[in-house]
Amino acid sequence: MWKRGFFAIEYKGKHKDLDAAYNQLKQYQNSLENPPLLIVCDMTRLIVYTHFTGKPTTQTLIVLEESAIGGETLQAAIFEQLRDIFFHPERFEPQETIEAITERAASKLGGLALTMGKRYEPEAVARFLDRIVFCLFAEDIDLLPATVFSRLLESNRYNVPRCCKLIGDLFGVMAVGGDFGEHSIRRFNGNLFNEELRFELTESELNAVIEAAKLDWKNVDPSIFGTLFERGLDPNKRSQLGAHYTSRADIETLIEPVIMAPLRREWDAVRSLAGAQPVAPKIAPESKGAAGEDANLGATGCAPTNSELIRQFLARLAAVRVLDPACGSGNFLYIALQKLKDLEKSVLTFARDRDLGEWAPTVSPLQLFGLELNAYAFDLAQTTVWIGYLQWLRANGYLFTEDPVLRKTDNFRNADAILDLSGELPREAQWPEADFIVGNPPFLGGSRLWEELGRDYQQKLWGVYQNRVPGGADLCCYWFEKTRGQIADGQVQRAGLIATQSIRGGVNREVLKRIKQSGDIFFAVSDRDWILNGANVHISIVAFDNGSETSRVLDGQPVAAINADLSSATDVTQARKLAKNSGICFIGAKKAGKFEFREKEARPLLYMPNPHGKPNSDVLRPWVNAAALTQGREDHWIIDAGAMQEDDFALYEHLYFRVEALIKPERMKNNEERARRLWWQHRRPSEDMQTAVNALPRYIATPRHSKHRVFVWLTPEILSDDGIYVFARDDDYFFGVVHSRLHEVWARAQGTQLRERESGFRYTPTSCFETFPFPARSDEQHAAISAAAKNLDTLRRNWLNPPEWTREEILEFPGSVSGPWSRYVEDADERGLGTVRYPRRVPKDAILAMNFVKRTLTNLYNERPAWLDNAHKKLDAAVFAAYDWPASLSDDEILARFLELNHERATP
Repeated sequence: MWKRGFFAIEYKGKHKDLDAAYNQLKQYQNSLENPPLLIVCDMTRLIVYTHFTGKPTTQTLIVLEESAIGGETLQAAIFEQLRDIFFHPERFEPQETIEAITERAASKLGGLALTMGKRYEPEAVARFLDRIVFCLFAEDIDLLPATVFSRLLESNRYNVPRCCKLIGDLFGVMAVGGDFGEHSIRRFNGNLFNEELRFELTESELNAVIEAAKLDWKNVDPSIFGTLFERGLDPNKRSQLGAHYTSRADIETLIEPVIMAPLRREWDAVRSLAGAQPVAPKIAPESKGAAGEDANLGATGCAPTNSELIRQFLARLAAVRVLDPACGSGNFLYIALQKLKDLEKSVLTFARDRDLGEWAPTVSPLQLFGLELNAYAFDLAQTTVWIGYLQWLRANGYLFTEDPVLRKTDNFRNADAILDLSGELPREAQWPEADFIVGNPPFLGGSRLWEELGRDYQQKLWGVYQNRVPGGADLCCYWFEKTRGQIADGQVQRAGLIATQSIRGGVNREVLKRIKQSGDIFFAVSDRDWILNGANVHISIVAFDNGSETSRVLDGQPVAAINADLSSATDVTQARKLAKNSGICFIGAKKAGKFEFREKEARPLLYMPNPHGKPNSDVLRPWVNAAALTQGREDHWIIDAGAMQEDDFALYEHLYFRVEALIKPERMKNNEERARRLWWQHRRPSEDMQTAVNALPRYIATPRHSKHRVFVWLTPEILSDDGIYVFARDDDYFFGVVHSRLHEVWARAQGTQLRERESGFRYTPTSCFETFPFPARSDEQHAAISAAAKNLDTLRRNWLNPPEWTREEILEFPGSVSGPWSRYVEDADERGLGTVRYPRRVPKDAILAMNFVKRTLTNLYNERPAWLDNAHKKLDAAVFAAYDWPASLSDDEILARFLELNHERATP
């Protein structure tokens, strides 16, 4: 009996096996449109199983005989349940979701990872906890007999050492199979139990396991294994491995277009053809052709029968190979297997319903391939996949009798996925052939490669992928390029990878450009929120092939094309560098050490004498980073020896001593030879930048990363660090153009969103500035932009440092005309030494100083008061007029015009 959207009931005779009836019914549920209630009945009792999406399966027993012989109250309750089956199935729906159950289970055992991790090696703890989880899961689906594990825990809860010993004994038996007390244990193996692993738990830890055992583990999502793996790793190693949990929603978003869409198209074609032909007689087993025969011909050399069409497609599904080259704990592969099994079941159901043949499901974990560097995650991935497989069989009514339960395969490799260092020379790692590649490569910024992986590894990686992946690209870019190569070589059909949103811009974007040169991007999610360690990270999802896919979908919408920056409108990635913009924008100095300190510590050092008679101000100056520009931190100064030799710097006695004490010990541990050899210098002094700005009375600075794209004026004695981009221009006109909406639209299209929303987006000179075409303005337009820019800066400075709250302070100290303070030196003697008189605005008193805490550019632009908005609108209007463009242009129209202008001016 079936009622659409309500239930399906399988009736059997009295005292029949209702478990078998339920398994039979589950095999038909797809054909019955997956009703929320699956019910079995032997004429005396009904068992109602719930099948609500995202909710655990529960069962309710209704004894029909009690409706006749029970009391009035009991009869009323039973009839109410029967009415609900027919009219209100939602009243049977469980309140808790599978996701909530899984999170609760993970939280109960995740605490153990923290406490045990203080006494034992974290990876071993994670491995132990996953054994615990597997035992709880196995007994809830009857792979372990008679709740043997839970009863072991309960009966020994007051004898913790004995309980721990028995847990270890059970693990040992599960590895090989055999007797455990009165119970016969199946052989599990599969790497999870193949080594002895024993821990001494505390009483509270054992109680936590006992409490966890009370949960409904048969409904727990296998992703819990990855969650526990992460929690079992210490934070430093977790960062180094790039280990992170990817949600089911994100994984399905990737797997559907990459793997399932083409397979479903194939199945639709087969189903249409088989449905249009008359039903063929059943073929005797001896007359069936081999699985590898021509898909267009039957066993007799004629057109295939309906049954052969089905068999051939089932063989196709059973031959699909899926590779995750950074498989972690196996979640991508586990969900891919579930999707393949669901499609296989649809095919089997179609064939059975039309009397085209009966086949057993054959899609299995043996079709999945994984590469993983971490030894524990490598083992865990296989376990996760097998648990998901067992869970699917049980949920869909198929029995599992194979031994061992978990089979070890050679499909998973414990190896570096991008670099093979096994030979004399480093080389590109080899990947197994596959139809599809999916995964989530490690999130590790290019600037952190050498810190996390070592300078030697970084240099070898750069050498192997030279001219393919730019130096400084994020680590995940190597997976993108390697996957692109697999597709170009014909070893893979389609692929999809997840990356941080920075894949869209800067040097990272070059790997997407290469993908479009040898194939194309057919599916992408350009910007998606993703929670990682409590931070709101932005990711991109990218699917690509050799260009054969004809449809394109971007952010859920069909588009004509997807550009390398994951946009579909103007392809700004085609912009070229403009010669006029070269030599203007520089990156600030990278110090690589604690060279900076607060001004109150610096001021006494300005007056300390040196053996050679030169002042410390030659190498001591104010310093700013991006936070200082936007958040107004306390003033800092920095020791900057420039390109001095050690002997020369040593003459600045007190500053040399400070650097020697604080910087040298750390530099000697550095992997970079230059950092050790020139320990007193900044890692990158940016001498070209300093030379350019020292010739100017002021220069423009903007943060590399910021929520709001702001530009500020700085004077040359202030050293900007490498979190700031410096423009060697001192005119209001230039300041106005780059601070206009027009430049921001271009920069945002060329830059990238950062991982955290509040951090804003990344500005990159090569793409954001060096490709930007300035207007061909008249003198009047030049003057209008300059005036609007100056007005904006004046209003903003008055808000940041109100004249009513400040006074001018003249800071006096020894200086030389050859140092960074030359413009402020007065009364210089024949040696070029004199007194620096450095004017600046400071709070009038300590009480007024407190008012400046919230007077920052970030807060100002967060609030964006009317006066600020009006000043920007006037500036924007002046810049639009200089381009002779209407101010009503949309962002897409602005980008299209800029790209056209860029191509007109670019040097071939």
